[in-house]
Amino acid sequence: MISETAVVKTQFIGNNTEIKNFVVIAADVHIGNNVIIHPHVTIESGTIIGDGVEIFPGAYIGKEPKGAGATSRKLEFAKKIVINENCSIGPNCVIYYDVEIGRNTLIGDNASIREGVKVGEFCILSRGVTVNYNTRIGNRTKIMDLSHITGNCEIGEDVFISVLVSTTNDRAIGKLGYEEERIQGPKISNKVAIGAGANILPGVNIGEGSVIAAASVVNKDVPAGKMVAGNPARLIKTLSEE
Repeated sequence: MISETAVVKTQFIGNNTEIKNFVVIAADVHIGNNVIIHPHVTIESGTIIGDGVEIFPGAYIGKEPKGAGATSRKLEFAKKIVINENCSIGPNCVIYYDVEIGRNTLIGDNASIREGVKVGEFCILSRGVTVNYNTRIGNRTKIMDLSHITGNCEIGEDVFISVLVSTTNDRAIGKLGYEEERIQGPKISNKVAIGAGANILPGVNIGEGSVIAAASVVNKDVPAGKMVAGNPARLIKTLSEE
């Protein structure tokens, strides 16, 4: 079921798949069974789309990173994207090359995922979420509206990140250029919860099961099982296992 107005250059299309008006699909794209691709979606070569995926209007899958002479970071990526089965890709999402998205994951409207990112299974990246380069996000993690995940960040499994949370990776605030060993985002362990509007600074380690209160500024490591709050964040209490 391919619209007459779609431009489809691949022959690797599964059964029961719908490709609607004004979709552009490059050669060497592999599309599974029972996929729905809504109008005005662009999918570049090297993309693999699993069974049961739905891609909503205006999404761009396979954007190639461009430095335009303005970035100091060397752009390295593979021209490949994998979107595993039963994912939902929201309207106007931009997914760069060299990204893998685990099965049953929801990518919300206007989200952006940069190169070198791996997102786990059963995750939610909600509306307007931005995930920068070389980041790992574990299974069943939820990141809510308009939060920013910085480059070179690690997020574990079963993490909840509320709205408007900010993470950063450069304590020199761009003054020293890009050095891979120095530009490091936070490491957020399994089962962490981060409240709305919190700011997690570069290189901070947040231990398993910790809670970061809303609007906190976290500038140093947080041990496992602790709650912190404030600017700068301070220990509030130890959390029970329950």
